[in-house]
Amino acid sequence: MTEPARPASTHSARTGLHVAVLLGVAAATAGATALLVNIFERKAEERSPFIRVVQVDDDTTDPAVWGKNWPAQYDGYQRTALPTKTRFGGHGGNEAMPEEKIERDPWLKRMFLGYAFSIDYRDRRGHAHMLEDQEATQRLSKPQSGSCLHCHASVMPLYRKLGDGDAMKGFEASYKFSYKELNDKLHDAGQAHPVSCVDCHEPDTMALRVTRPGFIRGIQALAASDAAVPALHSIDQWREGKRDRPYDPNVDATRNEMRSYVCGQCHVEYYCSTKMPLTFPWGQGLKVEDIEAFWKATTFPDGHAFSDYTHKETGAPILKAQHPEFELWNQGIHARAGVSCADCHMPYMREGASKVSDHWVRSPLLNINRACQTCHRASEAEMAARVEVIQSRNSDLMQRSGQAIVALIDGIVEAKAQGATPEQLASAMDFQQKAQWRLDFIAAENSMGFHAPQEAARILGEAADYARQGQIAALTARSAGAAPTSAAPTSAAPTSAAP
Repeated sequence: MTEPARPASTHSARTGLHVAVLLGVAAATAGATALLVNIFERKAEERSPFIRVVQVDDDTTDPAVWGKNWPAQYDGYQRTALPTKTRFGGHGGNEAMPEEKIERDPWLKRMFLGYAFSIDYRDRRGHAHMLEDQEATQRLSKPQSGSCLHCHASVMPLYRKLGDGDAMKGFEASYKFSYKELNDKLHDAGQAHPVSCVDCHEPDTMALRVTRPGFIRGIQALAASDAAVPALHSIDQWREGKRDRPYDPNVDATRNEMRSYVCGQCHVEYYCSTKMPLTFPWGQGLKVEDIEAFWKATTFPDGHAFSDYTHKETGAPILKAQHPEFELWNQGIHARAGVSCADCHMPYMREGASKVSDHWVRSPLLNINRACQTCHRASEAEMAARVEVIQSRNSDLMQRSGQAIVALIDGIVEAKAQGATPEQLASAMDFQQKAQWRLDFIAAENSMGFHAPQEAARILGEAADYARQGQIAALTARSAGAAPTSAAPTSAAPTSAAP
């Protein structure tokens, strides 16, 4: 018997099914192939995180040249030119220069009378602006030292030139030049760039490194002291060793410590003026009273006691804090927990298959997801609220301390007007120095107390306390100055007897 013919529709259906299966297999094969190709490409990227298309060395200070080899990092660096602002810091405007702190908080201007910071003291901007902002400051209307370029420019090639190849000798000589003289040399050499890649990275391997002579000397003095350093374990290890050579951060520090050391090259307290080389005051420790004791034990080469300036109204010798972020961070819980500066301000990010540090250095408040939530499991809103509480309380304490110091200054001025002598006012002026040093230590520090909240509150409490004690001392001196001077008793002339 002959088999009945199948309907044409059944044949077409089977053909369509075969085609669909073939297309599905082809699509799956193509997808799997694409996935494998992508995996191989990402593995290749991971094995070769950069392609060196130009050679860079220790004299390559232009970050754009480095950017040809490391475009992801350079892209982040360029973003530091963008305005960023949080409630208590940064610069969010479009004007040429940031807002004046001394206009917003007049007690700052009163504290700094007699010093160039009473002329011009502004909110901060990003790293890309650090040299141009220094070149534009009105503080340059007063004589400034070439030491100021230590942290605002990619200055190591210039140091080597000044020292005939020895950067440390060049650094030691830099304070003898005026700022204008040294800045002109920087421009003439074609190396007038803000802090750049070469200042934190070794050109051949990109390994982190410390280059700044001021930091190297400062951290060596800290290591040689007996001050507690609970966040810097490599120093404790060095102390337990032979000590047959100075502590060397580029040899002895851990990689995680280096992620803070490279920032500590500049975000620190230091002396920067014309009387002696730039100095990091860490020989007795990193706490505010340790640094105060170091300065009190320091004399200038001419034998005079150290101070940054003499207050214009009171005549008190004043210690001016710079921006001690590294010092205050060392007193905080994040430092003790092994959290580096870079973990929060330069958190890791993905660039293709590579993990890189975000070189858009900025406040963690502007990047909570990657800066904070890697460790903290709270929501972004909750993390921001926690910081708000800390910084608001710190700001309130600062304002109260500022008011107390202004009252102390007024008290000394009134006592002088009533005739109090410098000797009678010595105690009040000593309290002024102590109070201003502590308030300035926190006011100049750029975290609004967040780096170590309890330590910041302690310091501000002491500032207010010393200011009020100074007021009492000024009142005592005022009373002494206003007291009438009693005439020396005279013996009566003998009366002659009547004839």
